[in-house]
Amino acid sequence: MKKKLLALLLSAACVLATLAGCGGKDAGSASGSGSTPASKANNSTASKEVSTVVILYPGEETDSMANFINNQLNPRLADEVGIKLEFIYKGWDQYWEQKDILLGANQAIDLYWDGLPDLSTMVNKSQCQPLDDLIKENCPDMLKVIPESQLAGGVVNGVQYGIPSAYAPSSCMFQLVCVRKDILDGVGMSDIKTADDLKEFAKKAAEKYPEMNGPADIIFKPLTRNFADEQYTWCAYADSVVYGENTRKAYSYFETEAFKKVAQFNASMYAEKLYKDELTTNYNERDSRMQQGTYLWVEGSLGKENEIISAVRGNAPDAQLKSFLLNPTADKYITACGGEVLCVPYSAANPAGAMKFLNWLYKSQENYLFCLYGPEGDNYTVENGRIALKDPSFEGYFYEWMFRNANYTMFTSDVSEDFIKTYETWDDNAKTSDVIAFHFDNSNVKEIETAVNEVIQKEFTPIECGFVDFDTNYPAAVQKLKDAGIDAYVAEVQRQLDEYFKENGYQH
Repeated sequence: MKKKLLALLLSAACVLATLAGCGGKDAGSASGSGSTPASKANNSTASKEVSTVVILYPGEETDSMANFINNQLNPRLADEVGIKLEFIYKGWDQYWEQKDILLGANQAIDLYWDGLPDLSTMVNKSQCQPLDDLIKENCPDMLKVIPESQLAGGVVNGVQYGIPSAYAPSSCMFQLVCVRKDILDGVGMSDIKTADDLKEFAKKAAEKYPEMNGPADIIFKPLTRNFADEQYTWCAYADSVVYGENTRKAYSYFETEAFKKVAQFNASMYAEKLYKDELTTNYNERDSRMQQGTYLWVEGSLGKENEIISAVRGNAPDAQLKSFLLNPTADKYITACGGEVLCVPYSAANPAGAMKFLNWLYKSQENYLFCLYGPEGDNYTVENGRIALKDPSFEGYFYEWMFRNANYTMFTSDVSEDFIKTYETWDDNAKTSDVIAFHFDNSNVKEIETAVNEVIQKEFTPIECGFVDFDTNYPAAVQKLKDAGIDAYVAEVQRQLDEYFKENGYQH
């Protein structure tokens, strides 16, 4: 079961996220005034060999994105780097499935995005090649703005297999909830701190705003933070195993007391008709639901409200969004188990070109903003250190969360000073997770992992969502999980954790 974003996220958010964080977007139209004429591009690159970089990209292609790539970005890349980009777009509802199919068929793809928590699984599937030499040879500028501590999150067994691309404040990744603040104000509430607050909000909104469709997401990770006695960090495939930051042990997530409380809370939401069936049957559409403007909340990440507000206001012009952290007094952890990663598959025809593109993007703030918004003067201007969009509904081109970098971040003019202050100080009191650079190697338990994941998908997903009765279905589901080998799987995670801590020590 995929738990993406889409937060940015994961806020990225997720890059990527995404990740929100991490959902798809329809880029606003470009005016085209900054386009480089084809004749000029051809003249400037006539003596250069221009190679193609193929990028697998989540979301749907738009006319404005195609115009930007073909008429603005590619001419610059051809002239300055000797490359041009070509995209394979796959919608969010099929991205991960299609990614596996394309990579399994050795499709010529030079660069793709995914969530950082799945990196070790991608390594074991031979979906990403070592990048150490490629980065060293092609990315001197990228290394100036993505520190070694950030890159360490993409290292598996001493080898750099991915580039963790969201370098930004990141504690409590995927533990926030992004809510319709205007509706919250409308029902006389000002804050969300607990699961009970969420339920009260949903009840009051259903009474006062019957045209709203309720929550867009079951937000199981924010709810886990709310109910857990200690903070959990997910550290294996399919959200099956968590690491307890206080007890320093690995646990089967679906057997924890926190999971039971999450499932029972969600079941109560269904019982009181506050959840709709689509939250379970169409889980991956949660971000697109939120952007329809008729839903109350979705899993959030730091800044997700800014990432999706334009899309929401396209359907609800007066909408306001704000992200809240459940159980706000509990410890905050910075962990690599959330966020975005960029990878190069073994089937890449131009891996060096992919690295050259990333190096160019991170070479300067001007290049970075160009990829996000196009040429300055077309869709935006920079005023007092802020992005002033000419069309407030313009969402940009590349996903900002996919490449987010603290050295280059520039907020749009509609982002409040209070949020910027929160953003800049978000990680000040956060702890570093013990498992920030841990990647589980499933090579010894692949068959068990497959069997466990099948049980999770069939049995625990509907329980987690509250879609089926907990008391009736949970005992049998746990037995099936045991039969699939979850105890042996957790033991293998714990064994690798013990070895990891013996070599690296604890972070806190």
